[in-house]
Amino acid sequence: MTSDYEVEITDANYADITSEGIALIDFWAPWCGPCKMQGPIIESIAEEYKDSITAGKCNVDENPNTAASLGIQSIPTVILYKDGKMAEKFVGVTSEDVLKGRIDEELEE
Repeated sequence: MTSDYEVEITDANYADITSEGIALIDFWAPWCGPCKMQGPIIESIAEEYKDSITAGKCNVDENPNTAASLGIQSIPTVILYKDGKMAEKFVGVTSEDVLKGRIDEELEE
């Protein structure tokens, strides 16, 4: 489930979403306890940065091709992209401060 400011990432739209600008993608599953902790952090960032980045969630159970192509073996995994290239990959629950700091670095470049 995505908030008003998040995009649902699927196998079909993943490449388009990450190809331009800055995108923050949360790879998760509904049965994952730590993912339930990461979700509200991503939602907060999505709202705060709604005019600067694209934030989205990708359910790895429903979109196995994308998860497999990225070698995602643990969730939550959050990936920050800039213009189609992976800028950083975070595995495990990552704090809002860490994610925002990294997003701000990419926005300043």
